Amino acid sequence: MKKRMADNAFDYVIIGAGTAGCLMANRLSADGRKSVLLIEAGGKDNYHWIHVPVGYLYCIGNPRTDWLYNTMPDPGLNGRSLRYPRGKTLGGCSSINGMIYMRGQERDYNSWADSTGEAAWSWENCLADFTRHEDHYRLDGNRTDRESNSDFARFHGNGGEWRVEKQRLRWDILDAFAQAAQQAGVPASDDFNQGNNEGVGYFEVNQKAGWRWNAAKAFLRPACMARANFSLWTHTQVVRLDLGRASDGGLACKGVDVIRAGARQHVQARCEVILAAGSIGTPQLMQLSGIGPGALLQQNGIEVLLDKAGVGANLQDHLQIRTVYKVDGTRTLNQIASTLWGKAKIGLEYAWRRSGPMSMAPSQLGAFTRSDPSKLYPNIEFHVQPLSLDAFGEPLHTFNAFTASVCNLNPTSRGTVQIQGPDPAQAPAIRPNYLSTEEDRKVAADSLRITRNIVNQPALAGYQPFEYKPGTQFQTDEELARLAGDIATTIFHPVGTAKMGRADDPMTVVDPHLKVHGVSGLRVVDASVMPTIISGNTNSPTLMIAEKAASWILSGR
Repeated sequence: MKKRMADNAFDYVIIGAGTAGCLMANRLSADGRKSVLLIEAGGKDNYHWIHVPVGYLYCIGNPRTDWLYNTMPDPGLNGRSLRYPRGKTLGGCSSINGMIYMRGQERDYNSWADSTGEAAWSWENCLADFTRHEDHYRLDGNRTDRESNSDFARFHGNGGEWRVEKQRLRWDILDAFAQAAQQAGVPASDDFNQGNNEGVGYFEVNQKAGWRWNAAKAFLRPACMARANFSLWTHTQVVRLDLGRASDGGLACKGVDVIRAGARQHVQARCEVILAAGSIGTPQLMQLSGIGPGALLQQNGIEVLLDKAGVGANLQDHLQIRTVYKVDGTRTLNQIASTLWGKAKIGLEYAWRRSGPMSMAPSQLGAFTRSDPSKLYPNIEFHVQPLSLDAFGEPLHTFNAFTASVCNLNPTSRGTVQIQGPDPAQAPAIRPNYLSTEEDRKVAADSLRITRNIVNQPALAGYQPFEYKPGTQFQTDEELARLAGDIATTIFHPVGTAKMGRADDPMTVVDPHLKVHGVSGLRVVDASVMPTIISGNTNSPTLMIAEKAASWILSGR
């Protein structure tokens, strides 16, 4: 039985029970002397489609699990607006994402260390934070001896909370694409997470025995739920940070105001408020509370407590260009799922063996390579799928086909997240500004040529691939860049809107230890602090950030 804590007063108040918030709650509540409150605007993760891997199809665009954001019409996308999913449930985006376990590249973290002046962000110093919570299947049981003398064991962990497994399926067409990529000069890879992810291979995923493994399962249950000093509030919307003056006259965060059970309440934080609401929610709440670009706040009727231009700026995201190729001589999911009997067999396979299409991550095969030979590092990523459709949420095509989506890992375009009024329930304006630089348009055109080169290799010739989308009539840089704007979409990796850095950089929001510049008692711990986007999927790097932040808090830094 939990002991009763003082009403609405806690040592640590964590805003957002997403990827970072769940880990932070676990680590901070492990010290039984400190009370921890974790606040989540969404509900519990008890919706069955959260846990079936293919259930992301029913979670994205569902108000039960998704904030239902959309971008503003984007000039780089020829005026299109994109759906912009963000998790609104325990586990946050880890409950609705693609489950791909990916860290990025060594150079990403070394550049963070250089730009912030904090050596703790270097690749070598981040490895321990990745492995601390990792539970990699290749180090299970009797596998440990086999892997212990290899490089693999130096880069990976076992026994932590964050389960990593291989996918429980394979497809002939994906195997052929992997062979074609190798024929085009992309080496085979069985581990994308040792610092240089160049190569082609099947992604590893955050699943356990064929079920999605989200941050709530990993870090909240059962550990946190059994602790007397831990409290969880779901369906609770934080509407404002409580900002006042510290004893030295500076700005201090003393708690938060929330709407819970229809009533407004105040929550006091004795030690720190930890803002882990993600790259959209974090800048939105800071701006609503009076921290952000002064002109924007005044325009929206918000008192300016701290004029900070970087709040909501520096938005970066991975934009994928989805190419579709019709194929013959093999079955893809388009055909397998085209009949009631086919769908029934898919369901039965998952029920009996937790394998097959229902265990699929949204993308199964990955490849990292260079958009042109002059690049020093892999700068594009492929997500390859044995299926095709016109757009996410639309029916599968009636013909056999595969999709090879390619994204620029290091976009130079920068966007913004800005409030549109003083109402916390009003969604912010999200402007990614995709393809707004010449470099990004050039990489888009070159990456489509790389795709065509791979598909034209002998390994795929037997399947007679035909470029259905975008079509071989597009050839010039200008044509390819424009069609990228017509067909590209987000991979849901927004970062950077509260970036960390030195105090002399007017666009930084938090210091290298993630404390908000100019505000005591307030720290940001989520993907918004990334100064530059990771060269890969962003979920597990967010866990690493939280791991490092928790260790700093517990050590008193």
